[in-house]
Amino acid sequence: MFGLSFAFVPLYQLFCQSTGYGGTTKDKIDLKKIVDKKVNDKDRMIEIHFTSQANMPWTFKPEQKSIIVKPGETVLAFYRAKNLLNKPLIGIALYHVLPDEAGLYFNKIQCFCFEEQMLNAHEEIDLPVLFFIDPDILNDSRLTNLEKITLSYIFFESDSEIPEEYHHLSRAITPKKKMRFKLYENNRYLI
Repeated sequence: MFGLSFAFVPLYQLFCQSTGYGGTTKDKIDLKKIVDKKVNDKDRMIEIHFTSQANMPWTFKPEQKSIIVKPGETVLAFYRAKNLLNKPLIGIALYHVLPDEAGLYFNKIQCFCFEEQMLNAHEEIDLPVLFFIDPDILNDSRLTNLEKITLSYIFFESDSEIPEEYHHLSRAITPKKKMRFKLYENNRYLI
């Protein structure tokens, strides 16, 4: 084990030099590639990846896995939430953008995360988020090689009180027995 630990030092150094990890400079820098990339930045597209999590008895997931956008373009995406309980529940969503530096350029025009969401018993809804990526992201040297941004939401149960009228509404909406209807025509059952 002691001898093996010495073997990892050159492997770690090779890893750092090839990836630039830990501030280590890469062995070869192709200046032509960097110059060409600056010219094509106006046409650069970024993939927005959507993730979700519900820390409450709801199902919550994005309607699309990812979208490819051009900086400055307005985009509408949807998440879907469903209350799994037999009673109303209020949730609030928190979001996070990765990489952190890209969060400065991720602008939400309208979002379900701006306010609490109340879902009645077993209610299922679409939750929209309207956003754009600020074109200034193309000028940020920290994000020169950025190809993907992840938008992640987590729903938590809110401390807000459910209005009294909704407690009674959920009991009225949820039938206790399934009702069956039979239609007759010419002395035959249709259903």
